Amino acid sequence: MIHGNPLLRENHSPQKFITIGEIMLRLTPPNYDKIRMATSFEASYGGSEANIALALANLGIDSTFFSVVPNNSLGKSAIRWLRSNDVHCTPVILATPDETPTHRLGTYYLETGFGIRASQVIYDRKHSSMAEYDFSHVDLHALLEGFNWLHLSGITPALSPHCRELILKALQTAHEMGLTVSFDGNFRSSLWTWEEARDVCSEYLPYINILLGIEPYHLWRDPNDHSKGDWKDGVPMQPSYEEQDEVFHHFQEQYPNLTCIARHVRYAHSGSENSLKAFMWYEGHTFESKLFTFTILDRVGGGDAFASGLIYAMMHGYKPMDMLNFAVASSALKHTIHGDANITDQADAIQRLMNTSYDIRR
Repeated sequence: MIHGNPLLRENHSPQKFITIGEIMLRLTPPNYDKIRMATSFEASYGGSEANIALALANLGIDSTFFSVVPNNSLGKSAIRWLRSNDVHCTPVILATPDETPTHRLGTYYLETGFGIRASQVIYDRKHSSMAEYDFSHVDLHALLEGFNWLHLSGITPALSPHCRELILKALQTAHEMGLTVSFDGNFRSSLWTWEEARDVCSEYLPYINILLGIEPYHLWRDPNDHSKGDWKDGVPMQPSYEEQDEVFHHFQEQYPNLTCIARHVRYAHSGSENSLKAFMWYEGHTFESKLFTFTILDRVGGGDAFASGLIYAMMHGYKPMDMLNFAVASSALKHTIHGDANITDQADAIQRLMNTSYDIRR
């Protein structure tokens, strides 16, 4: 008897998706408690790339995750959680203490904000197995064989020189093999400096097709004279359509390999209520989404839900405005779900949300 994933029976996309990144243990005080007052923590798992793999797998996409975790109960529990959400984990490396001397799973603590109090994240991920592992012997051609889409983020190269080299080689290999490559810059100030992130992520740009976010990258007005500044200098965090359109234009002018550039814009009314909209450059035009307003249950992973929503919509051939509105609706929905990942198997629920004609309040 041939065994298969029953969720894939309704998958009308031939795409096979793979992502590379770190999965971490997440510890959260219950009931919006502050960490310094907590007497217990709720345990779950998360990480940008893992979140996207989970979201796509739950929507019926054939989704695979590659990472390194310690060969102990914590590492195995993280992989078990991924597999329970229909993510293929066959390539994951269970590292030994000889391979990763500190032999640990990265951890982060989330203090969930409420009202006027913002959320806070404390990382404890230094010397994780993913950061310490030597990837020089990983056969990337074999890893990526048979896949159509590779997704990466700027978090992984920030972990260590080993990870930085892995991501560059994965991008180059995927480019050679003809995979669609999406990349989310995802700057984390606790992992590296702004200039370091811009230098490294800019090196990746020639190998990317779908760019999520417009930072951290150099977009020099004059590549030969950096004193003239960056085209993004002075552009506000909440830009106008014209400001965003100009930035997209200069990205595509300098990097014609980019077929899509998308970024979401957040409006924080309080720690508990936000609004989201997004801009996207696609097929020579800049599109602006609807504005979605909602009450927050769990904000972490909202950007990953936007990315997974856009990837899903592109895989299924949505029209450009529908692609963008589906991505923003996916992110808005994630804010109503506990945990890092947008775990929903109802694409039609996201479609209904994106088709509403008014701001969403939850």
